[in-house]
Amino acid sequence: MAHELEVWLFSNRVGRLALIDGRLNFCYAADWLSRTNAIALSASLPLQTEPFEDRQTRPFFAGLLPEGQMRRLLAQQLQVSRQNDFALLDHIGGECAGAVTFLEPGQSLPVPTHGDDVQWLSDEDVVAMLDELPRRPMLAGRDGLRLSLAGAQDKLPVLFDGARIGLPLNGTPSSHILKPAIHAVEDSVTNEGFCMALAEAMLLQPATTKIHSVLNRSFLLVERYDRSIDAHGQRQRLHQEDFCQALGVVPEMKYQHEGGPDLAQCFELLRSATRPSAPQVLRLFDYVIFNALIGNHDAHAKNFSLLYSGKTPVLAPLYDSLSTAVYPTLTPKMAMKIGSKYRFSEVQARHWEQFAEAVVLGKAQARKRILALAKSLTLVALQLQSDPTRDFTRHGVVAQIVTPIEQRRALTVRRLSAPAGDMDDEAESSSGLTDSAVRCVEMRATQSGANSHGARRRPVLPGFWGGFGSMRVA
Repeated sequence: MAHELEVWLFSNRVGRLALIDGRLNFCYAADWLSRTNAIALSASLPLQTEPFEDRQTRPFFAGLLPEGQMRRLLAQQLQVSRQNDFALLDHIGGECAGAVTFLEPGQSLPVPTHGDDVQWLSDEDVVAMLDELPRRPMLAGRDGLRLSLAGAQDKLPVLFDGARIGLPLNGTPSSHILKPAIHAVEDSVTNEGFCMALAEAMLLQPATTKIHSVLNRSFLLVERYDRSIDAHGQRQRLHQEDFCQALGVVPEMKYQHEGGPDLAQCFELLRSATRPSAPQVLRLFDYVIFNALIGNHDAHAKNFSLLYSGKTPVLAPLYDSLSTAVYPTLTPKMAMKIGSKYRFSEVQARHWEQFAEAVVLGKAQARKRILALAKSLTLVALQLQSDPTRDFTRHGVVAQIVTPIEQRRALTVRRLSAPAGDMDDEAESSSGLTDSAVRCVEMRATQSGANSHGARRRPVLPGFWGGFGSMRVA
């Protein structure tokens, strides 16, 4: 028995998603393929007349759905199997990441009207919604709501007009992603808010992220980079896909150690998908360095995306960046290796060189860029922490983030500045910067919230690879 959903991209019906004997199947519509401006849904689903079988279809479509505990609760709420991607998309696949919408055959694409398709929430409504989300992900089952976002943490597409928060109804595009506090992760809102503000201060072009509070409940509002305002003042969707979707990797294999993408595959994808690729490659290199230095160990391939905002894709702004290193209950293992190492404390100069070689970047210029960012990061973090307009000073987690940043900066600068290009264990022991020392300092910072840091340096903020134009990127 077959079940079918029509797949829409922007305002165009582009294909059909079917569930046949429990397996997904996708086929582009003939009229879409005949158009001169037709584009593919995904780099992993190129335009072709032949249908794609389950192995090719699942990575993109399953990659639009929540994961883990959220998916389990969602399936329970909707009374469908948690393994049933098709049924979940049928229920919640209205407002997704990018410009994809799922409708039953014969249904017309909803056309939002001015002001009538938003449920604006009072402060009390917002708090009630925050309380409901852990039990009802995506507010599944509410009339008029079909909302989906990938990931394992609570989040919700919303509209934000600068003062009010609303729920998008009947196909209305959302403007922001609301991210509540992560259960059992202390002050995750401030952590991510600070790290994203730090990325902005380092000129890394992250997604615009602000901490918002309603009735003493804090959460993040992330401006959607896959939405834009047209000449008529209407919000429009932009298409996007994460690296796992583009590489044809199912979301349950997003980590490298599970067989998911490594950094070399991510950089190769960016080179093949973007034109010109050099600026995109260098931005991704900056993102990897930044995540490593702040201790974001969860920077897997679903946390990087392609944005289809023009004639060719570009690297999407940095998102979902927070310091997991400050939490002793979370793994110290990075989602993707640097060189041959999963643990930052084990990353020597030769491993940075292995990484540069694997992603086809010049070793000397890569070293210069790593050092430039490392030397800038601590001072910029301290300035941001003490900025009276930001209100970070009173949050202990920020002090806990700054401490391992300084430790990682010192370790990285020392290892990359050594004359021989690396340090042996005896040199590390004599300097007091052994791997175990770094781990112990990070643990002490987590437990005590101490804000220890080394000598302040003048910031080096070369913006967008300033001075690195000669770097080999192909």
